[in-house]
Amino acid sequence: MSTAPTPREVYERAAEEGDRRLNQSLLELVATAFIAGFTITFGMAALGIVEANLKAEFGSLAHLGGALALGTGVVFLVIGRAELFSENFLDPAVRAVEASGSYMVGALFRLWSVTFVFNLVGGGLMVAILTVEGALPPGTEHVFRTTSSEIVSRGRWAEFADAISGGVLVTMLSFSLSAVEESVSRILLSYVVGVLLALGPFSHVVVTVLHVLFGVRSGAPIGVAAIVETTVVVTAGNLVGGLGIGTFTHVVQARGSEEAE
Repeated sequence: MSTAPTPREVYERAAEEGDRRLNQSLLELVATAFIAGFTITFGMAALGIVEANLKAEFGSLAHLGGALALGTGVVFLVIGRAELFSENFLDPAVRAVEASGSYMVGALFRLWSVTFVFNLVGGGLMVAILTVEGALPPGTEHVFRTTSSEIVSRGRWAEFADAISGGVLVTMLSFSLSAVEESVSRILLSYVVGVLLALGPFSHVVVTVLHVLFGVRSGAPIGVAAIVETTVVVTAGNLVGGLGIGTFTHVVQARGSEEAE
């Protein structure tokens, strides 16, 4: 019977994964980020379809059904080893902290900026395809319009708080994935986190922006300024939660265990 890895061992595995991510060629990084963008939209489309079908009979419980559907998109991301913004905060940051003489700022900026842009490019393309008239079941457009309008009308401090929570949650997923090796465990972890992201809602900037784009394509009256403001607020919250809280505390934990030894 295998024993669970110590926090330090998980930390070291995260650093190894961070090294792999930071050393991708530009072409590989662009491709994996693009793949992540269009992959997550299938979970979002599933959320809209399920919620639309359950709404009339189950009312507010339809949102729970939609969240259960969204979790599948995160499973596809994790199992396919795609590169999703904020999900790739912990591992590369840990690798940078462990690097001697440099925090690898240039490499981190390259990874995160390219990932962010091509997540939205890949996701935006799939949103455009999925929202062609008649492509999705009736009622799905109404769910997208409602969800996107709720996102952009939410108070900015509330959105910021949700984004901090989302950043912490995704960092928890990254650390937990380094603690397990079996595919079943990775699937369960990613699915649970995907469901929680939708239930909160604990905002993740790529998912949030693509949700808004789904709404715009479905007829929601949302302007460019609202999209930009939402993107900035959620990105800032994800950075605070993912790096400032989630990653920092795991680094402190690992350093503390090292000193105890």
